[in-house]
Amino acid sequence: MDTLNNNDTSILPFTGKILCIGEALIDMICTDKGSTLTNGNNFLKKAGGAPTNVAAAIAALGGNAQLAAKVGIDPFGNYLIDVMQSFGIHTQWVLQDEKYFTTFAFVSLMENGERDFYFNRGADGQLTEADIDAIPISEFSIIHFGSATAFLPGTLQKAYLHLLHKAIDANIFISFDPNYRHLLFSNNIHSFIQQSWNFIANCSFFKVSDEEAMLLTNTTTVDSAVEVLQKKSSAIFAITLGKEGTLLSINQQTYLIKSISIKPIDTTGAGDAFVGAVLYQLSTKKREEINLMSITDWKKIIENGNKAGARTCEFLGAMEAFKHLNNSIFQ
Repeated sequence: MDTLNNNDTSILPFTGKILCIGEALIDMICTDKGSTLTNGNNFLKKAGGAPTNVAAAIAALGGNAQLAAKVGIDPFGNYLIDVMQSFGIHTQWVLQDEKYFTTFAFVSLMENGERDFYFNRGADGQLTEADIDAIPISEFSIIHFGSATAFLPGTLQKAYLHLLHKAIDANIFISFDPNYRHLLFSNNIHSFIQQSWNFIANCSFFKVSDEEAMLLTNTTTVDSAVEVLQKKSSAIFAITLGKEGTLLSINQQTYLIKSISIKPIDTTGAGDAFVGAVLYQLSTKKREEINLMSITDWKKIIENGNKAGARTCEFLGAMEAFKHLNNSIFQ
């Protein structure tokens, strides 16, 4: 049986706790089909933020998820905390900032498939290094970095990197999802790529979409992207390929895990559900058990991640979909 190479010599006591860091925000979805944000009149409020989605998926599956984020002392910050707690997310480290309003993202889907987008950033960008230092990270078995906004300039960017360094020093299992959003980084793609590589070089597991894989490696095919990623990182990684499935890379070998056949209603949050399912499964194992997992074990974990992602696509909205997630889908 093939096992994974790992030279870890100091491993923290197993807790099964997962810490996600990044943005908690309000998605305001324009329900006037094909309308620009300027002309739209009707909007639907949704809890959002990739790390928040991942934490919700983990908790829905039965895992112990905590979130480090900032929201405002306002009705929307209160709403986000209420939603998180309804899933069972521990919100001790979801801090409310008295000086900044909760972050909003306004989105309208146009007839041609493009998105009209406006980002009103507030409290999410104010998480500080001091806030991170207050968190007893030795209590966590896994730390997940999956913020779409943490690579934007500001104190969150510094706090994000600060937590990475603390996780490395503590030898904690590190997960990373770059969550590229073109509408946020269209004028600063180079910075996004550079920062992503720093996390890829130091993580234990990362997940990227096929588009992200090619963007980060400056290639035009997934196969070429895989070659670059395998040369530059020793991490186990997954590349999601939509209906084609998920490509898994372990020890320079790649395996295609087929997708689950469904009739999708809304793909929002599918990638976050996939990551949440992978991390939930890993959190049920001790670190030394993860180190000894076979390729067959990893294939099963990715297959279950695909199931969680597919299940999410069967409902409208990520948080609504996560209400229907539980570990019975892995059977």
